[in-house]
Amino acid sequence: MNGAASLVQTLVNSGVAVCFANPGTSEMHFVGALDANKGIRCILCLFEGVASAAADGYARMSGRPAATLLHLGPGLANAGANLHNAMRAGSPLINIVGEHAAAHRHLDAPLTSNIEGLAHTWSKWVRTGRSAASIALDAAEAVEKAHEGGGGIATLILPADTAWGDAVGASTARPARQLAIAHEDRIRAIAAVLRAGEHTALVMNHSVLACPAALEDADRIAQATGAELFADTSFTKIEAGAGRIAIEPVPYPVDSAVRRLARLRHCILVQADEPVGFFAYPGKPGRLLPSQCKTHMFAHRNEDGPGSLRRLVFALGAEGIEPRLQKAGAARAVPQGRLTPEAIGASLANRLPAGAVVSDEGLTAGGVVVEALADAAPHTRLQLTGGAIGIGLPLALGAAVACPDRKVIALQADGSSMYTIQALWTYARENLDIISIILSNRSYAILRHELRNVGVTDPGPKALGMTSLQNPDIDFAALASAMGVPAGKATTGSEFDTLLARAISGRGPFLIEADLA
Repeated sequence: MNGAASLVQTLVNSGVAVCFANPGTSEMHFVGALDANKGIRCILCLFEGVASAAADGYARMSGRPAATLLHLGPGLANAGANLHNAMRAGSPLINIVGEHAAAHRHLDAPLTSNIEGLAHTWSKWVRTGRSAASIALDAAEAVEKAHEGGGGIATLILPADTAWGDAVGASTARPARQLAIAHEDRIRAIAAVLRAGEHTALVMNHSVLACPAALEDADRIAQATGAELFADTSFTKIEAGAGRIAIEPVPYPVDSAVRRLARLRHCILVQADEPVGFFAYPGKPGRLLPSQCKTHMFAHRNEDGPGSLRRLVFALGAEGIEPRLQKAGAARAVPQGRLTPEAIGASLANRLPAGAVVSDEGLTAGGVVVEALADAAPHTRLQLTGGAIGIGLPLALGAAVACPDRKVIALQADGSSMYTIQALWTYARENLDIISIILSNRSYAILRHELRNVGVTDPGPKALGMTSLQNPDIDFAALASAMGVPAGKATTGSEFDTLLARAISGRGPFLIEADLA
């Protein structure tokens, strides 16, 4: 057994069942080991940013880490934007990054780089393998660190000689430790804040939003105390739709968020950070909470958020309160004229299958669509977490691999889709059950809003040109077809509804270009 084989077997022993790969020469022994091991599925991605976001989507939906296989420093750098998003999501993920053999590094070959320095940007744990004999122990520790504290990125750098050298056998990661519940003193202190009757909000993220029972407990707390409930603007995963608790996210626009939060005197953070603006703007605050508002950390990201909320419910005597579940909405009329986000939302709300997964990177045009799903069939929604666009299509890829029996909807803005459009090829190769809805307004519409936010109220042709996706227009249906994904284009509500019905009734990938220009 060589080092690569011992590493792969350790991953399999430790519950890692999928590797999203974009390999190169230095990883060929690892590729051979993957080929020889029936316990791990290998999925080729045509860009490293697809691999990293797919591993993120897989982790969010399965709760388990996948591996990525990346080629040296440039491959890791290409994965970086979506590793940033995965880091912000707290997703368990293991990067295997090839490196030159030890005897080759001093030659400064063209692909030599500071891989460890890059890896530390996004990783909670980084190690360069020392020998083939110890690489299995390194891999087991990488899995342990990816699980630790609720999740994170572990990066194991694999020098080529560490992969091809002789190893003594495989190892197995130790089981992840159970997360701790918030301390009793903290529970009592937060209960006292809530009982005081001042205007208070709970801002939530991570495992709390992903757990229907935890959201029901949050609603019991809200009913008992008058507190408001918010999701973090950039939440990781939320259970939504009929039969769930309706949770409003903190608004993204600074002015809207400041108005919405203006009355607060206390903000209780449940696996969330204090709400702040994404960017600085002239004359606008960076902190979204009012100056008189006190923040209280109730449950950290590395603590048991659902368990802590359950204890808080009992501390408040609210366990007997019936949660206010969202009722299912009536069927909506789909506007039949020129296609609008409202028509897309009505059609999708009518047809969304129960248990669907929605990967939401709809951005500017997607907000109206997502609002329409509030009373649709129960579903899981994944969102952009770190602000680095280009996550939506590959996030859906990972979700579909993790949940092959659930329909996945990729609600995708046109501009950000082009960052990782290569994901469509992997959809086709793996025959993944994903419907991609490309919201094609032929612009980076969000940047036009941002121009106004910074005071550019009358942009000229150069500024507008840098926010335009026209001249030439992108033919998304043709792009999809070229990568093996059946596709259609809708310019009216009726056309969209017909295409969506066709896509939902079948299995496998399908792309709808929703022409909103």
